[in-house]
Amino acid sequence: MSEPEGLTIWTIYDHPSDYPDTWVARRWVNDKPTGELMVSADLDALRRHFARLGLVRLDRNPADDPVIVETWL
Repeated sequence: MSEPEGLTIWTIYDHPSDYPDTWVARRWVNDKPTGELMVSADLDALRRHFARLGLVRLDRNPADDPVIVETWL
């Protein structure tokens, strides 16, 4: 199966309802969710991971769902 084409966006969620015991980073391509995700007990570990990949952090928009912490491009 090939990778979807477009802009990859990782969105970090604060203990969403489907993973209430952990932080979750979900991969989106453009405006479409993918099935790819990462879970971690440590928010800073997710941040370090994305920073090591050279991604840039964007703060959440006040209009975003409150469970969204930030987005990485």
